[in-house]
Amino acid sequence: MNTLRARDVSGRHASGLRRALLCGAALSGIAAMPTAAFAQDQADDAEAASQDRVIIVQARRQNESLQEVPVTVTAIGGDTLQKYNIDQIADVVSRVPTLNVQVGGSGSGGQLSLRGVGSSNISAAFDSAVAFEYDGVVVSSMRLVQAGFFDVEQIDVLRGPQSLFFGKSATAGVLSLRSANPTPDWEVGMRANYEFEEKGYLLSGYISGPITDTLGVRLAAQFNDIDEFQLMQPNTPAVNQERGLTDFIGRLTLDWNPSDRFRANLKVQYTKNENDGAIGTAEVFCGANGVADPIVLLGGGITIPAGYDCNAFDQRYYLTDAAPPLSGPVPGNSPANGRNGVPFGETEIWFGRLQFDLDLSDTLTLTSVTGLLNMDAIDYDIYSYGGFLPGPNGTRLPGGAGASDPINQLEQYSQELRLTSDFDGPVNFMLGAFYEDRTFIFDTSQQGVNISFLGPDPVTGFTYDWDKIHTTKTEALSFFGSLMWDITDQLELSGGVRWTDERKVQTISVPYVHSFFAGFGGAFLSSGFFSGPIEFADDNFSPEVTLRYKANDDLNIFASFKTGFKSGGIDNSALPSNSLSQAAASGDFSSLIFASEEAIGGEIGFKSQWANRDFTLNATAFYYVFTDLQVQNFNAVTVQFATSNAGELTTKGVDIESRWRTPVDGLSLSANLSYLDAQYTDTFIQPLGISTVDLNGRRGSQAPEWAGNIAADWTIPINDSLEIFLSGNAAYNDGYITDEATLNDYVQPSFWLFDANVSIGHPDGKWKLSLIAQNLTDEIFAITSGGRPFLPVGGDDIILTQNRGRQVFAEISFRF
Repeated sequence: MNTLRARDVSGRHASGLRRALLCGAALSGIAAMPTAAFAQDQADDAEAASQDRVIIVQARRQNESLQEVPVTVTAIGGDTLQKYNIDQIADVVSRVPTLNVQVGGSGSGGQLSLRGVGSSNISAAFDSAVAFEYDGVVVSSMRLVQAGFFDVEQIDVLRGPQSLFFGKSATAGVLSLRSANPTPDWEVGMRANYEFEEKGYLLSGYISGPITDTLGVRLAAQFNDIDEFQLMQPNTPAVNQERGLTDFIGRLTLDWNPSDRFRANLKVQYTKNENDGAIGTAEVFCGANGVADPIVLLGGGITIPAGYDCNAFDQRYYLTDAAPPLSGPVPGNSPANGRNGVPFGETEIWFGRLQFDLDLSDTLTLTSVTGLLNMDAIDYDIYSYGGFLPGPNGTRLPGGAGASDPINQLEQYSQELRLTSDFDGPVNFMLGAFYEDRTFIFDTSQQGVNISFLGPDPVTGFTYDWDKIHTTKTEALSFFGSLMWDITDQLELSGGVRWTDERKVQTISVPYVHSFFAGFGGAFLSSGFFSGPIEFADDNFSPEVTLRYKANDDLNIFASFKTGFKSGGIDNSALPSNSLSQAAASGDFSSLIFASEEAIGGEIGFKSQWANRDFTLNATAFYYVFTDLQVQNFNAVTVQFATSNAGELTTKGVDIESRWRTPVDGLSLSANLSYLDAQYTDTFIQPLGISTVDLNGRRGSQAPEWAGNIAADWTIPINDSLEIFLSGNAAYNDGYITDEATLNDYVQPSFWLFDANVSIGHPDGKWKLSLIAQNLTDEIFAITSGGRPFLPVGGDDIILTQNRGRQVFAEISFRF
């Protein structure tokens, strides 16, 4: 059901359930207080698993062996992340075939896709099709993808729809990150490295241990500074010829075990990121003719030479500052004021999570997870991706147009309660309730027309076309029930259903529009426009059923039927011209509504271990149909956004994972391989004239037919106090289409990525010296693409969002 409802988003039933959830959490916590014993069940389980060489995952919201859980999961341990200095989500792609990560740009600021399914990074209105779970809390903003991570215990990547256990169900999968917890004994760790290619350094450390017999603490922090994240082409008219960035992350974890019935875990994290521009690693590809198309403004009244050299893969960018006529005062209280058109970015994030587990009896456990997220981010950059004005003596002055300074403010509160049984009999259950309250403010001043080339606003002096503010309030309620039935000792039937109700209310205000637009005959909104509430609501039932057969202790076979749901909503990319002005004139804002996305399908697979569990082989075959896939594209000539729903995307394929602990002492090998066939299988024609061709039958974007990786880890003991460690990873991708705009979008050819590590240190990790390389051969590939703004009619230049080049680290670490 997909309707526009004239109901307030904070309805009476929602408020009542919210109070019930909060009261239930509080009363359960109070009930746990009188007890006096101490236990650490989860830590003991993890330690026992480690000794038995078992990988533990939480794919069904409880500790289970990777080899027994009937879910397709790739688990990456904290030791692997540190070996290769992986501290960005984008760096995980070389370990997970068909995972694609895009970072930077306006809109959502990032994108995750799995098996060829993701959500556009252009729109900040979309929830991610691949849910990002951070320490048990599903967060909605992909701005967190930009932030680095550290001190991680494990990353789990769950493929396919995950309707039962992860908040509002994710249609394509889940990327779950778990940070490290306090240790049973006092421990201090430090790490420092220097990176030679981008001229960066990193400092990281933690202190962890028991304050009392029942309370443990872990305090960790990391600082990363990169001077040459991007290097400009010669003659680029910009103040910053090298764009850099800095990251700081600090996290406090408290783990309290006052009794054998109750455990509480609190995490508070602060993240701050500063950079010299929001665009990130985006470069211009000059199309088939190899010629840089000019920047065309004001209907052809102004033409500016682009200036870039059309070498899209040399890692030299032509990111100019704003042209002088466009670099004046910015509307509102934007931090871009006073910067004279020089790009920058700042993000601050506070994240908190409180989880407690209360044993109501020997067979029933109540779990509460409370999450809080507060984010303030501003990204100021020049979205003409080039442009220069002639200066004296043949010099170039900044000629950038299309500046934008989106301010993203997010406040998110979530509460989840779960009741889990542990009966001796064949039937067990999990019941859950989830509530989320979210307010997102998208406030941006833009130069979509660049009217100030004719002069600043005569009233305010602003050199921007307009300032618009989208305020979206979201409230989601969800309940789920899951049943696990051991039909026999070898056969398990599990399943359940999640019901979700989500409501969104958006208001649009336009406090300022350049006075010159008043003469355009109503084609633009006037200053002071306010839309009133625009409402969206939808609800959904998402069932799931899985049958698992345990042939023996080392072989599990499973088959699953799964569904997924991702709520629709209200677009916040529409400009105060064309569609938005037409909607305002008619009072009908339904053109801004996009429908909910749903998935249905299934998978069959097996998980096996051989040769005394030294060899592991897991495989899954899957088939899913995604309807009303949420997509957004950009018309580079008219400078308008197009938000729509693709009719249908069908994905099918096979995922294979293997690990081998070889007879050679200390040598382990692993390999992953994925085959993917993803195609649009229903009518899909992009709106706004981006393409008049039906994409039905075309391969989906970011969907390589073949992808995989091979890794080796070899620990060589020298003596009792010294060992050498060698590791390498080779990842292959056979290429993919980078956009869903036309039949002839840019196709990324096949490529290889190579990572390596050489270390020497103490066997117990007391100290270690390492030389680490990521992307050893400096392979540059396109992740996503889109039209370059302000193209002339017939222009074919496009923007390629790319990966980072080679990184080489010298690192020293201590632990005592």
